[in-house]
Amino acid sequence: MENGTAKLSLWQEPIFIAFLIAALKFAVYVAAGSGYGYFRDELYFLACADNLAWGYPDHAPLSVFLTWLSRSVFGDSIYAIHLFPAVAGSLKIILTGLIVRELGGRHIAMLLACISVLVAPIYLGIDLMLSMNAYEPIFWMGCVIAYIRAVNTGDSRYWLLFGVIAGLGLMNKHSMVFFGAAMVLGLLVTKDRRMFADRNIWIGGLIAFLIFLPNLIWQYQNDWATLELLRNVQATGKNVVLSPPQFIWEQVFILLPFTAPVWLAGIWYFLANKEGRRFRALGIAYLVTLALMTILKAKNYYLVPVYPMLFAAGGVFWENIFSRIRIGRFAAWAYAAILVALGGVMLPLVVPVLPVEKLIAYQSAIGITPPKTEVGHVGPLPQHFGDRFGWEEMTAKTADVYNSLTPDEREKAAIYTSNYGEAGAIDLFGRQYGLPRAISGHQSYFMWGPRGHDGSIMIVLGEEREELEEICNTVEVRDRVGHPYAMAEEHFDILLCRGLKAPLAEFWSKTKHWN
Repeated sequence: MENGTAKLSLWQEPIFIAFLIAALKFAVYVAAGSGYGYFRDELYFLACADNLAWGYPDHAPLSVFLTWLSRSVFGDSIYAIHLFPAVAGSLKIILTGLIVRELGGRHIAMLLACISVLVAPIYLGIDLMLSMNAYEPIFWMGCVIAYIRAVNTGDSRYWLLFGVIAGLGLMNKHSMVFFGAAMVLGLLVTKDRRMFADRNIWIGGLIAFLIFLPNLIWQYQNDWATLELLRNVQATGKNVVLSPPQFIWEQVFILLPFTAPVWLAGIWYFLANKEGRRFRALGIAYLVTLALMTILKAKNYYLVPVYPMLFAAGGVFWENIFSRIRIGRFAAWAYAAILVALGGVMLPLVVPVLPVEKLIAYQSAIGITPPKTEVGHVGPLPQHFGDRFGWEEMTAKTADVYNSLTPDEREKAAIYTSNYGEAGAIDLFGRQYGLPRAISGHQSYFMWGPRGHDGSIMIVLGEEREELEEICNTVEVRDRVGHPYAMAEEHFDILLCRGLKAPLAEFWSKTKHWN
C-alpha cells in the first residue's frame, strides 16, 4: 500500500508534467524521421568531427566533440546525428520545469511554462538539427538554476556549479559570454552584489575560465580566428540586419506570438513582482542581453537560449493570477490547449514532417514564411529546409566526373568546393565512390589545407568558370548540378581545371573564405 501511495504521489508531482511534455518533444524527433536530408551545417559538423581540435574559426569545440561521440556510438545516419540535439531539446523542457519548481510554481505554472517551450517554433527547429544551438539553452538555464539555488538556499557553493556550467557553455558557443556578462551586471545593480564578497563566486569564475582556456589558447595560436571571421561577416553584410523593433518582433514571432503573454509576464515577474523581485538579476540579465544582441545586429535566434527562464517565471505569475479566479484552472488548460493547437499549425514550417510538395502548398495556404537570417540564400524553400537537398546528387555527379579521368589523373585529382556544405557532402557521401576528401578555402577547411594536392588537376564545385580561367591553363564544363528544391547557390556547373598556374600550396592563402 505504501509503495502504491508513493507511486501515486510521484505521478502527482508538478515536475512530472515537465517530464511528460519533454517525452512529447522527443516523440516529435521520432516522428520527423530522417527529414529531407542532411542540412548543410550538419555535413560540416561531421567533417569537423573527423578533425577534432580545441577550436574552429566559426564555432567552439564542445558540440563537435559531442558529434564525434555520437557518431562513434550511433553512426552518422540522420536519425543518429539528431539524437543528441533531440535529447537536449527534451532536457530544455525539464530544466524549465526545474526553474518553475525553484520559483515555487505548481501544476498550472509547470503546464504553461513547459507547453510554451514545447510549441515555440524556433525550439522545434533547432532541436532537430545538429549544431551548437541545440545545446546552448542547456548551459544558459543550468547557470540560471545554479543562481536561483544560491539565492534560495544561501549556499554559495552553487557558484562553483555555475562556473562549471558557464565554462562548458563557452566551450559550446562563444555567445555564452554575453549572458555571463549580463548576469554579472544584474548582480552588481541589485542587492545580490553582496555575493561578490564570497570567495566561491570568484572560484566559480576561475573554474569557467580554466574550462574555456584551451579554446582561448587555440584562438591565440591561430591569430584570433573567430574575431577575424566575425569582422568579415560584418564587413560583407552576410546577415539580415534588423532594426531594434524588427528584432523584438521576430522574438515574438519565432517563439510563437501566442506564447508572448507568458514570457512577457516572466520579465515582469523578475523585475516588479513582489515574489519574483529577489531574482531581479535575471530580469536585468535578460534586458542587458537583449540590448547587446540588438546593438550587435545579431541574428534573431541568438537570444532564444534565455527564454525558458522567462517562460518559467511567466508560468508562476499566471498561476498566481489563475488561482484567484473561479475558472482559473479551466482557463489555464484552455490556454495550453490553444498553444498546442497553434504549435501544431507551425510545426510543418520548421520540422520536416510533410512531403515537400505538400509543405509548399501548406506554406502558401497559411501565408506564413519563417523570417530569413541571411541575405544571400534564395530558393523555393526556406533555407532551413532548402539546404537539405541536392548533396547526394551533387556527389554522385562529381563521382562520375572523377571516374571519367584516367587512373593517373585520378591519382592527382583534387575536389575543390566553394563552401563547407559541398565539401562536407563530398567527405560524407564520397566514400562510397572512392572519392578523395574535399578541399576548400571556406571556414575550417581552409585550415586543413590542400591535403597534399598540387593543383595540376582539380574538379571544382560552386565556382565561376571565368574566374577559374584566370588561374588555370584549361577549364572544362563536365556536368551541371541543381536539385529543384536546393538553394540557388547550389545550382552550378562542375568544372575541370587542369594546370593551376601556381603550385596549390603557394596559391592556398588566396582561397581563404571566412564569413
